[in-house]
Amino acid sequence: MDSDQLLEIGRIGKPHGLRGELIVALTSNVDERIKTGTEIYLKSKKKYVITNSKPYKKHFLVSLSGIKSRTEAENLAGELLFAKPLEDPKIKWAHDLIGNSVIDNEGNPRGLIVEIHANPASDLLVLEDETLIPVVFLKDVKDNKVFVDTPKGIFQDREPCE
Repeated sequence: MDSDQLLEIGRIGKPHGLRGELIVALTSNVDERIKTGTEIYLKSKKKYVITNSKPYKKHFLVSLSGIKSRTEAENLAGELLFAKPLEDPKIKWAHDLIGNSVIDNEGNPRGLIVEIHANPASDLLVLEDETLIPVVFLKDVKDNKVFVDTPKGIFQDREPCE
């Protein structure tokens, strides 16, 4: 699996119990990411299959193939989890917006999205000139263009792009 095709979905916390269960905090808001049978990868490209998953407080309690003891689980604490993108043509994923052009309320091009920055209040679109736009202002996505309805001031002192 090419790591460029994988998306970060969560982080492994501490072990739970003696049988190798792990507490996992999702970075995705899609619980389907962590369902039983899902293939996940560590940064080292090591692959595991989720053999059991259930909600636990604000996280998930997860069992992985090959992890049978607390000691094995402790070795994974702090690791990031990655998975293949989910295929759903009705949903526009944040990573699909990278490289798209941003168009403001008045139809002016404002630059390309180069990154999506996770933020507790709202993810942020990061433009080439480092302008940050909260995704809550995203109005529409069409033909590789992201239309935003932003309050005055976000593009203050910045000329529209050509």
